[in-house]
Formats: sequence, structure tokens, C-alpha cells
Amino acid sequence: MISRLAVFLGSRDGNDPDLANAVYAVGRGLAERGIELVYGAGGGGLMGRLSQGAIDGGGEVYGVIPRFMVEREWGRVDGGPRVATHVVDTMHQRKAMMADRAEAFLALPGGLGTLEELFEVWTWQTLALHGKPVGLLNIAGFWDPLVAMMDRIREAGFLHGSAVEELVVGDDLDDVLHRLSR
Repeated sequence: MISRLAVFLGSRDGNDPDLANAVYAVGRGLAERGIELVYGAGGGGLMGRLSQGAIDGGGEVYGVIPRFMVEREWGRVDGGPRVATHVVDTMHQRKAMMADRAEAFLALPGGLGTLEELFEVWTWQTLALHGKPVGLLNIAGFWDPLVAMMDRIREAGFLHGSAVEELVVGDDLDDVLHRLSR
């Protein structure tokens, strides 16, 4: 089983309160499984819910946040003995530090930043810049349109089939974690 998981997700709550509750449960579930949460150190939105779930579950939380986000008060301000927050200068440093720390990557619902982070680590995987698994936790079918789009891109000849097949997609946390650990 992996011990450190980078999770990409929204810094906003979104419109569906069920997503926020599900994300909280993911954070708690990671803690209960002894998996350290590596994330962008946001204090609000789904990021805040995920990290709160991990904290409430007694888990380890490792956050990385750029200084400009701290100055805008977007970071998690409450910590604790099991919460480490690292302030860096740039988004590039943030992503590099998270990628170095993590053993695998998982995207939960989110927006442009989530997509950008997902596509970067997935691209790095397909270029053999790292051998770490990448996945989508498809809560309430959130990622269904993206999965369909990736199939369309593959069918059009712009994406190798193995890249799509290597992306772990599922709606059950235990199943996804198991497949990320393989």
C-alpha cells in the first residue's frame, strides 16, 4: 500500500454539498489507512474539507503552498502536531515538492488547477519522467466527461492507448488505492 498520496482537488466547495461530504470522507479514509495526505495546503473549499477529514482521522498532512496564496489568506491556518505546511515561492516549486514527496497521485473533483496538476503528472508518467501511478476518484461520476474525452483523443490517434489504460479510474476509494499501489 502506498504511504504518501498527493491529492489534487478544488479550492472551492462547488455546488454539490454531497461532494464536500465525500471529499471529507476521503481525507478521513486516508488517515484511517495510514496514508499521508500530500496536498496544496489550501484551507477552504474541497481542499479544506479533505485536510480536515485527514486531521480528524488522526492522519498525517503535508501541505505545500506558494507565498502569494498565504498572503491572500488561502492557506490552512490551523495545524497541529501531525500537520506540516511548507511555504514556497512559486507554483512550480509547489508542484515539484508535492511530486517528490508523493508515491502516487489522485485527482478528486476540482477546476482548472486540478486539471492542470493532473495532466502534468500524467504527462510526466507517459514520458517516463516518473513511474508513479496516477488516478481519478470518480465521485458521483464527476470525471465521466473527462474519461470520455480521453477515449475520444485516443480514438483520434493523439494519445497512446497505454496512457489511458494506465490511468486508474474508479468510484470506490479502496479499489482505487489498491490499484494505485500495484
